[in-house]
Amino acid sequence: MATSAEDQQLRRRELASFLRSRRERISPEQMGVTVSGRRRTPGLRREEVAQLAGVGVTWYTWLEQGRDINVSDQVLAAIAGTLRLDPSERAHLYTLAGHPEPPLDRDCKALPNAIPVMLTQLEPIPAAVINARFDLLAYNRTYERMVGGLGHLPIEDRNWLLLVFTSPRWRAATLDWDDAAARLVARFRAGMAAHGTEASWKSLARRMRQESPDFERMWDQHEVRAPENFTKRYLHPEVGLLTLDYTQLWLGERSEIKLTTYTPVDEDTWAKVRLLQETADSEAEK
Repeated sequence: MATSAEDQQLRRRELASFLRSRRERISPEQMGVTVSGRRRTPGLRREEVAQLAGVGVTWYTWLEQGRDINVSDQVLAAIAGTLRLDPSERAHLYTLAGHPEPPLDRDCKALPNAIPVMLTQLEPIPAAVINARFDLLAYNRTYERMVGGLGHLPIEDRNWLLLVFTSPRWRAATLDWDDAAARLVARFRAGMAAHGTEASWKSLARRMRQESPDFERMWDQHEVRAPENFTKRYLHPEVGLLTLDYTQLWLGERSEIKLTTYTPVDEDTWAKVRLLQETADSEAEK
C-alpha cells in the first residue's frame, strides 16, 4: 500500500502532466500573445502562462515540474482561467493540488437553500445571483431564456463583464450598450480597490484587456461607480423590446453576493416575459 508521501508525490506528478497538457492545447493567438520566430513546442510557453496568470515564472515552472510547493485557491483560480479549464478540468486541478473544490463552486454552494426556490417563485420575472466579480452563480429559466446560451458556457465564462464585451448576442441585445458597458467597467474598477491583490480579479482584468479594445479604452479612463438600480432596455431576438426595472438585493449585511431582478415596467413587457417563461418551461419538459 502506498504511503502518504508516495501518494502526494504521485499527485504532484499527475498535476505537472495535466498542466503541461492543458497549456499545450492553447495557441498563443487565443490569448493575444505575439509570436516571433519558430516555436519548438505547441501551445503556450511556461513563462507565458505565468505572465497571463500573474504568478512568478520560477514558481510556475516548479509547479509543472511536480515540486513540493504550496499553492493558494487564488492562484489556482488564475491558472484555471488562463488555461480555459472547463468545470470538470477545474475540479480535477483543485483535487490534484490538494484543495477540496474550486472557489466558484463554494460560492454557489454557500448560497442559502432558499435561493433556488426564490428564483423559481419569481418567475416570470427574470432573476439571477451574482458576486462582486460579476460571476453568474445562479439564475432562473426566464433569465436564461432572456439572455440565451448560459448552459453551454464553461463556468469561468459565465461572467457579466466578459459577456457584455465579448458576446455578439449580449452586445446586440443591450440597446444602451455604451452606457451599460461603461457603468459595468466603473463598478468593476471600484471593486478592484478591495480585491486588487486577488489573482482571480487580476486575471479577469487582464483577460478583458486582451480580448476587448472597448474594455481597455474604458478601463484606462479610471471611472468608478457605486451599485445602483435603474431601467434597462433589452432587445430580445424573438420577443422584441423589453423594458425592465433592474433591482439589486444583497443576501446579507456584509455579503458581496446579490440577487438581481428584472421587473417589467409595462404590460407589453409583462406579456413578453411570460412568453419567455412558457417557452423555457416547454423546452425543459422535452
